[in-house]
Amino acid sequence: MAIVRGAEDRRLTTRVVSRTRLLYDAGPDASLDRPAHVRAASGAAWAGGRLAIVQDDALFVAFVDPTSRRVDAVPLPAGVGGKRLFDEGRGNKQWKLDLEACVADGDLLVAFGSGSTSERERVVLLRRGEVSIVHVPRWYDGLRACRDFCGSGLNVEGAVLLGGALRLFHRGNDAPRGGEAPCDATCEVDWGRLLDHVRTGTAPPTPENVTRYDLGAIDGVRLGFTDAARRGSEVWFLAAAEASPDAVQDGPVAGSVIGRIGADRAQWTRILDEDGRPVRGKAEGLAFAAADLGRAYVVFDHDDPEVASEWAEISIDGA
Repeated sequence: MAIVRGAEDRRLTTRVVSRTRLLYDAGPDASLDRPAHVRAASGAAWAGGRLAIVQDDALFVAFVDPTSRRVDAVPLPAGVGGKRLFDEGRGNKQWKLDLEACVADGDLLVAFGSGSTSERERVVLLRRGEVSIVHVPRWYDGLRACRDFCGSGLNVEGAVLLGGALRLFHRGNDAPRGGEAPCDATCEVDWGRLLDHVRTGTAPPTPENVTRYDLGAIDGVRLGFTDAARRGSEVWFLAAAEASPDAVQDGPVAGSVIGRIGADRAQWTRILDEDGRPVRGKAEGLAFAAADLGRAYVVFDHDDPEVASEWAEISIDGA
């Protein structure tokens, strides 16, 4: 199949304007297994005027007020052993939901597991404080069966609502297997049918309009999608150059980029820090400021459970 190529667009410039550590205003709460900070920010979406941030190794959704910078935590139902935190130090990393993408539809926030293991085949529905976590292996099996979309292994990392369709962004950071190579790709599924499947168990929608991407590389490390968001009528994406051995293990990060999807190309630019140097952290969540499309919010995950994730406001010039 045809592959859309990615390349650096030197007309674009993005720079961090400010960054804030994601610390819960209420502090830690041992009774909820809640730490003092957001541990692994992995996806972002606007929900009720606040920035909702999901985490890949913690069963909390963080809500950030961009004006006051207050950070609140909504706990999700506890997981295996009554725990809400999962990592190698605790010996329970295999049980994490690996929530990597989220979208908001009105007052409904929907978060998606990556699908990289059977434990990660879950969808979270959150509305007005009411939460449900639904295991939907049939839907993930359908994504996995579409080899053009998932290549050597499934790893959903981003999602965007486009009218009646949900566009999923797949990150090709798995190891080659079964004669298949890892790939970055997008597909679309019918949004209404997916919600019906999650809520009532009807037949899941199948992936359509699959497109593969070769985004390029930073310092020899290939870029892979980490999130996406709408900017007006355009779809923009984040990608990170992470030298990970597969979709389960982390690796060193050479840098992160932000860019836009075109009909026949994906143009990106490296995210620069406040001093104009390339950011070497892993950008994992993206949302645009509604009142100023020249501003975006990006969340960074440091792949260390003891270090607070950050959310940064960035400026975009040349778009």
